[in-house]
Amino acid sequence: MRRSLTAFLASLLAMVMSITATDAADLENTLYLDLKDGRVVIEMRPDLAPNHVTRIKELVRKGFYDGLLFHRVIAGFMAQTGDPRGDGKGGSGTNLEAEFSSEPHVRGTVSMARAASPDSADSQFFIVFARARSLDGQYTVWGHVTEGMVRVGKIKRGDKARNGSVISPDSIIRMRVAADVKE
Repeated sequence: MRRSLTAFLASLLAMVMSITATDAADLENTLYLDLKDGRVVIEMRPDLAPNHVTRIKELVRKGFYDGLLFHRVIAGFMAQTGDPRGDGKGGSGTNLEAEFSSEPHVRGTVSMARAASPDSADSQFFIVFARARSLDGQYTVWGHVTEGMVRVGKIKRGDKARNGSVISPDSIIRMRVAADVKE
């Protein structure tokens, strides 16, 4: 009986430690994106784009995204941010090699923006409002919104005639890696 209890307790302890390690890993790959209407939670996907996830976390931890504008927002398509210039022509200064996958661009997908070259993604990213098959396999998917898509839907839209360019755009209030947040 004593051996059974010891084995059971050892098994229970291993399970609790495994759950705790999994929770810590999940928090390390979760972003909190705070907008004027509240928090958006993004699950990062290092299994799809390990280099992009690493770079996004580096930038987030430096406060790079705090205050940046959603400079291009197209109704029914996507909201784009991550440019310190606010006009779609800027970035952090480090291009990333494409990490394309078969992951589809569906409502809530978070993907890297880029120029014509597949290896030109830098710091700009977009969140998809609806299924966008034309983006599949052409842009690096690195995350998915798991909470707060309603808040993303409230981001001010741009002028369709101006390719989604937004006058007086909404901004990211703050972006944090969940593991770093002490609430």
